Amino acid sequence: NPNAVSPAGARGLMQLMPATAQRFGVTDPFDPHDNVRGGARYLKALLAQFNGDLQLSLAAYNAGESAVVRYGNRVPPYAETQKYVPKVLARMQRAARS
Repeated sequence: NPNAVSPAGARGLMQLMPATAQRFGVTDPFDPHDNVRGGARYLKALLAQFNGDLQLSLAAYNAGESAVVRYGNRVPPYAETQKYVPKVLARMQRAARS
């Protein structure tokens, strides 16, 4: 849903927080093209920050970069993040097989 807004305030398809959207040049978080482009830029930056570690990058995308760093560059012990990372990885594996 390109018009989705989470209870925390994340917006659009890639569920970007307003500050993250601004940081990555998203002018309209509800425009699918703008939102996905910003989300991709953010994920690319996270992969660079966490040396290509996809698990940590996904955890940072979900919980925030500072949370991953605060927990010693590990997936934070937040229930949502603990579920999110393996769920995304499993979807990626399924997509790669098809």
